[in-house]
Parts: sequence; structure tokens; C-alpha cells
Amino acid sequence: MDDSQATAGHTAPRVSGIFIYPIKGARGLELERAQLDELGFRHDRRWMVVDENGGFVSQRSDPRLALLRPAISGDDIVVDAPGLPPLTLPLRPPGHGASPVRIWNDDVAAADAGDDAARWISRWLGRPARIVGFPRESVRRVDPKYARGEGDRVAFVDGYPCLLISQAALDELNRRLARPLPMERFRPNIVVAGTEPHAEDGWRRIRVGDVAFDVVKPCARCVVTTVDQRSAIPGDEPLRTLATYRKVGGKVMFGQNLIHEGPGTIRLGDQVQVKEKVKVEGDVEEKAKVQVEDRRAVMEEPEA
Repeated sequence: MDDSQATAGHTAPRVSGIFIYPIKGARGLELERAQLDELGFRHDRRWMVVDENGGFVSQRSDPRLALLRPAISGDDIVVDAPGLPPLTLPLRPPGHGASPVRIWNDDVAAADAGDDAARWISRWLGRPARIVGFPRESVRRVDPKYARGEGDRVAFVDGYPCLLISQAALDELNRRLARPLPMERFRPNIVVAGTEPHAEDGWRRIRVGDVAFDVVKPCARCVVTTVDQRSAIPGDEPLRTLATYRKVGGKVMFGQNLIHEGPGTIRLGDQVQVKEKVKVEGDVEEKAKVQVEDRRAVMEEPEA
């Protein structure tokens, strides 16, 4: 069945959730519609916490970031944290950056949010830290192994402009767990309803609203998924259970990383049109291998 078409007993896949995360590692915002710009979802992870050496800070090392609650108010982001006065940041970081920071293997000239913001986040984390924004003039490219070209860029996401997960994938996981988990554990941008579990493993190109996406790589999951986003307390699940049926080459896969072809808007209820599928059937390991190799083969084809 073409996942983009409704047939007897089935409904067409549709967007059932849209999320952005204005500050990397902090709580997300659920939206009814979202715009995408050249970096991905607008206002998604354009701010980030760094340590005293300029290295990025995430829930991997500091689960308390999960308790930061950003909200958009006009042209500002207002951040609440238990026991602290609200912190206000500009919704759009300054265009120029002079603070060198590092996220994974990428060096970025970031825009520092100032000493007041630094004192606020240092007090929350209990160690020296600062908040930095991604300037309009900075360039951070998508991994060239998966990028469509040099124009594919991101801000402070881990690596790709968008993460998509099917609701059925979470439902299948929860069927195996003693205690069900919410989707927020996986921090997606797009949630899709009306599919089989992990149908996204077999997609290569999709269209949502007026935006076309390449489905470029399965998402390898880390310990952030084990952090309760309401208490900031880590545990063993879902990685322990996911490892029993979603393990590929020593990594646990859940969801798919996407690269958008250009600016546009998506809305709740938008149909997800599957334009091209991965040409393989089978378990998650085989699908993941073929998806990655298929993508590389396309990239390495000689020009006509």
C-alpha cells in the first residue's frame, strides 16, 4: 500500500504533532503550524547552553535542562525554571556572533546572550555556563555524507533539520513496556498518525503541506530518551527495550532524520504524501542499511 493513499480500512498518514525546541535541551513547544526556513523549523534550537570552555551542554550531561520551560511572547522567548525569576531572550538571535563554541565536531561563531543570562543558567545548572544564539551569518553544514548539497545547513540541532516519528512506532514501543512513555521523550519535530509501526523506515521522499523532504538517515537514540522530561530523572527505558528490536550496528534506531528542500509551512492535519520509498522489505537493520547505502549511491552517481 502507498502510505500516502487512503484505502479500505486505512487512513492516509497525517501530521498529528508539530514541535520546536527554542533552546537546545529545554522543553519543547507544541504548535498547530510551523514555518521552515533555510535552517529547518523556524525558532528551533536557535539558542544553546555552553560550558565555560564553549562546549555545548545537553540533557546527556545535565538532565535539569528538561525543566526549563521556554514560551514565545511577541519577539521574546521567556524561560521559566522552578525557583528562579523568568529569563527573557530575543526570539531571533543577533545577526553577528563573536563567541567561539563547539557542537559535536562543528565550530560556530555564536552570539552570547550576556552576563545576566549566564548568571541565570549557571545558577540553574550549579556550574559555570552561558547561553548563546545562532547568528544569521553563521554557517553550520549538514554531514556531507547525507546532505543534498552545500546549501543544507542547520543551527544547534544535533545534525539534521527535522526529526519525524510515527505515532504507531511509539504505540508499538509502549506495547512492550511495563509503563508507557510519552512522545516527548524522543523530541521529534513531526509526529505522523495513520501508519503502520515504523513505516517511516521505508520512506525516502515525502511531501508535507508545501514542503518536500528527503528522508536521509535513521535516528540513533541516546540517553536523553531515558530522562523523564517532567522530573529530569533518568532511568533505563526506553533504550533497554528498544535494544531488543531496534538495534542496528550497536545503535538503537527510532525515527527518521529529514532534510527539507526549501522554505514552507506545515500544519496539523496535513497529509503526508510518500513520493518515494526505500526499495527493500525486512527488519529494521536491513532497512536502515539499504536506506543509508541507497542515499550514498545517489550522491555518488556521476553527473550526466
